[in-house]
Amino acid sequence: MLRLVKYLKPFVTLILIAIALLFVQAMADLSLPDYMSGIVNVGIQQGGIKDAIPQAVSKTHMDKLVIFMDEDASQLVFEKYILIDKNSKDYIRYLKDYPAVENEPVYVLTGTERDSQEELNKVMGRAFLSVFAIEQAIADPGKTAAAEGMPGFDFSKIPEGATAEMIFDMIVKLPESQLASIREASDSQLDAMGESIITQSAVIPIKAEYMALGMDTGRLQSNYIWSAGLTMLLLSLLSAASTVAVGFLAARVAAGLSRNLREQVFGKVINFSNAEFDKFSTASLITRSTNDITQVQILIIIIIRIVFYAPILGIGGIIRALGKSSSMSWIIAVAVIVILSLILLVFSITMPRFRRMQLLIDRLNLIIREGLSGIMVIRAFNTQGFEEKRFDIANNDLTKTSLFVNRAMVVMMPVMMLLMNGLSVLIIWVGAHQVAQSRLQVGDMMAFLQYAMLIVMSFLMMSVMFIMIPRASVSAGRIADVLDTESGINDPIQPVKPEEYDSAKKGLVEFVDVCFRYPNAEQDMLHDISFIANPGQTTAIIGSTGSGKSTITSLLLRFYDVTRGSILVDGIDIRQLKQHDLREKIGYIPQKSVLFSGTVESNLKFADETADIEKLRKASEAAQALDFINEKAQGFGTEISQGGKNVSGGQRQRLSIARALVKNPEILILDDCFSALDFKTDKALRRALKKYSGNSTILIVAQRVGTVMNAEQIIVVDEGRIAGKGTHKALMESCQAYREIAYSQLSEEELG
Repeated sequence: MLRLVKYLKPFVTLILIAIALLFVQAMADLSLPDYMSGIVNVGIQQGGIKDAIPQAVSKTHMDKLVIFMDEDASQLVFEKYILIDKNSKDYIRYLKDYPAVENEPVYVLTGTERDSQEELNKVMGRAFLSVFAIEQAIADPGKTAAAEGMPGFDFSKIPEGATAEMIFDMIVKLPESQLASIREASDSQLDAMGESIITQSAVIPIKAEYMALGMDTGRLQSNYIWSAGLTMLLLSLLSAASTVAVGFLAARVAAGLSRNLREQVFGKVINFSNAEFDKFSTASLITRSTNDITQVQILIIIIIRIVFYAPILGIGGIIRALGKSSSMSWIIAVAVIVILSLILLVFSITMPRFRRMQLLIDRLNLIIREGLSGIMVIRAFNTQGFEEKRFDIANNDLTKTSLFVNRAMVVMMPVMMLLMNGLSVLIIWVGAHQVAQSRLQVGDMMAFLQYAMLIVMSFLMMSVMFIMIPRASVSAGRIADVLDTESGINDPIQPVKPEEYDSAKKGLVEFVDVCFRYPNAEQDMLHDISFIANPGQTTAIIGSTGSGKSTITSLLLRFYDVTRGSILVDGIDIRQLKQHDLREKIGYIPQKSVLFSGTVESNLKFADETADIEKLRKASEAAQALDFINEKAQGFGTEISQGGKNVSGGQRQRLSIARALVKNPEILILDDCFSALDFKTDKALRRALKKYSGNSTILIVAQRVGTVMNAEQIIVVDEGRIAGKGTHKALMESCQAYREIAYSQLSEEELG
């Protein structure tokens, strides 16, 4: 997959935007449990009071609180609170919020900075609980345990009928050393509770103080719940909007990358030499251009939407969960270890199978393609049963491998669900004990549970990634293999330009001691091939099957490069020309006629898009194709099916010849393209070609002696060597190989 990363360069901006949106989505999703925890802890249990920093405290109560603060703490408190009485300029405004200010002065919070808020919360929470404990002890002697352990003050000696004010007056009068001991004892008792429990417990006396001040505590609670609920709704909408935007960007990136990869693969393949085509089968190239790129496209969507998102969600969930309860962190650790072990186990089992699946798809495509292209032969030889069995074997192999992989992956979901349910039970069981021991709030336990589920879900999403990555990585590797394959035939760095060609040698073809060996072959296919094909003349190449006739034309077209020697066109070595410039001079009719889906006109214009209808008629007439074209109701507008399957073999060959003639090439190569023509059409076509392409260099590759008899030069190729060269008459006298071919096909009278 890494080999294809460079092709993502055009989409870097979109990917970065998607990642930024994923952070937004993750932060929104991770904030929801926190707000839910706040609704339970603050909105329900604490009556909307968020912390132990009260908005207002009566002067009487503040005097009690200060008893349990040291000098630094009391200084901090008086810096954050101002005293409001009837003489204050904002008295009327505060009277509406705190009606009790009419009867006694009230300390009102002026605001706290973030750095001092935590310390103030700690100071006020402890002070409120200490005062509350004493008040409870006085109100109910059975609760004196709440205030026990304060050295220097014996609550058992409280006189009957004593009020809280009397007791606090007694405490204030104690020596400073004794007050310090009381504060220290109070702090040691409260330390065991934890700050969150202290805050939650301090809410009870703070709420009582608010009621004493005449505040509307019910409204305070409902305002908090509504505020938290609306915030959660907005976060949910933000998360949904981010999800949609990321999905859109992911689809756009994946589709764009797939489009570019298809263009790159097709552009690379279309410029391959025959050597590269021999390396990759046609079926494999089709699979790589379609199925493999689709796998990569799906993977890109998964990477952007899940692979980037899951770690953010997982790490963020772990951090938030530990913030809620570090004492239950071992539960998260155990869950993560189990999940990772499961993913690695499944990954190690399925990875080799994913690699095998793509090879089996190639094999299945190959069999289907061969079966469909050779259906007539299969029927003619009654081998349908054999082909069906061959297909079934490939199909069953792919099915078995797919089933194995899917069964391995199917295990993931139930195991993950079992783990999630077990994790929920464990968190509730452990959390309930901590709630009972006043070490954890109910809302925090619920938030921890949700964070744990998010963590598991993030790993579950990553497991989906592990399902797709192995198969897609194989597909990406196969695509990269094509893209990284350099063609063995390339244009020169400084090619000879068309205006530099020797006009005196226009259309001249020279083979100079040409030797050729196929890639990875042990010996040469062609040996010391030398001849000259002159413009305005026909040079024919004849020989037995496998002698190397078509290979000679492939070398001239630079489908392969010569191993030794050189080929000259217009007096210039073809390796010094651009391939486009070389092939622009050549009209090629292959041994196997190829037509493209479209019309007769579009197929003929394949050689020259600017050709008018008159030019098409003349070329078709020379190729002996005009008669059957005119017989069609739509003439040149007649539809041609894929591969030209709706016309006969002879008609395909004549249309292929007409297509080459439309180009008016300097060099015309006819590679055994007369095989499907009858002798009468063959003769008429050769006569018309001579007239139509009078100034062109004509190279005819043929096995029929009758096709080449009238050529100005006949080259006889036998086992990769030139066995004879000359006219028909000269070769009949001097070349044994030519005579054998001639007498095997024609009688002495026909040979003249």
